[in-house]
Amino acid sequence: MTDAYIVGAVRTPTGRRGGGLSAVHPADLAAHVLRALMDRTGADPAAVDEVVLGGADTAGPRAGNVARVAWLAAGLPEAVPGVTVDHGAGSGSRAVRFAAEAVRAGDAHLVVAGGVQNMSAVPAGTDEPSPAAGSRGWAARYRGKDTSEWRAAELVARRWELSRGDMEEYLIESHRRAVAATDEGRFAREIVPALGMRSDEVPRRDVTAEKLAAVAPRREGDRTTAALTAPPADAAAVVMIASREAVREHGLTARARLRHMSARGGDPAAPFAAPIPATVRALRAAGLTLDDIDVVEADEAYAPLAMAWLLETRADPRRVNPSGGALALGRPLGAHGARLLTSLLHELERVDGRYGLQVVSTGLDQAAVTIIERL
Repeated sequence: MTDAYIVGAVRTPTGRRGGGLSAVHPADLAAHVLRALMDRTGADPAAVDEVVLGGADTAGPRAGNVARVAWLAAGLPEAVPGVTVDHGAGSGSRAVRFAAEAVRAGDAHLVVAGGVQNMSAVPAGTDEPSPAAGSRGWAARYRGKDTSEWRAAELVARRWELSRGDMEEYLIESHRRAVAATDEGRFAREIVPALGMRSDEVPRRDVTAEKLAAVAPRREGDRTTAALTAPPADAAAVVMIASREAVREHGLTARARLRHMSARGGDPAAPFAAPIPATVRALRAAGLTLDDIDVVEADEAYAPLAMAWLLETRADPRRVNPSGGALALGRPLGAHGARLLTSLLHELERVDGRYGLQVVSTGLDQAAVTIIERL
């Protein structure tokens, strides 16, 4: 098997729900970054073997194989096939994994992967039924158990004895880091301006402990509130994966090697903790420890999940989400994994690091982990 290399990675800014990107069709949003990726890498679009994009809840404008539609909407060669994958918030990560596996197996040499999501098109509210609602087998296995993500986040807060005040401080720090990174121009190299937006729209400068304290808990007696979850966002992100032969043949620059990609699951009726064993397993498989990791992009789907991961892994908080996490930057489900990977690569380059770790919670207590090695 051959190695799979990242030769390019770009993303749009993250737009808040109802914000600057809300009216953009997902295919057009993805087409925007696809064109930019081709331009920045200098790769011949006709040499691309396939485009794989993640897109969660593929309904409405996201239906009908948005990967294929986006590639054609970008004006790129019709001979290149496209496929769309849905793995919740891990859709972008799964797309990259499929691309890397094809390259490693020698079945492809140049694959574009990533994801797109316009979450402004998703109905507001947090009381949607489980995606498994209506399944008799699911009902039989988890009869009488609450498997909603909200309940799981609350159980995590209680199991790890996280106070509401501590979780709100964590949230404020995520916004502070994202605002600082924006002001310092850290995201400038990875972001492709869209519709006049040159920076992420989601981070807030006005988040305070007083404002957060005024938010009512979802249920009486709960420690968690709506403020402690990552806000929905609109965005697209893509990376180019290449074999050694493709790098040489097309004069590309191998920026990082995909060292390891894996996923694990847990009990969806218990506190969501899959990211913790998934991280341990991935590091062991790669022959690394957290001491070897220079930058971590860890999912902040909910503040308690992110904090529990930090407590259990004992990762250095300074290396984890140094430019803010999803609590501040938003969580565009289908694009989320690719957005994290794009930011991870650019941050590794900025700090001259070697190893980067990405952890994504994908729903129903599953987690995907990616380890890259910068070259």
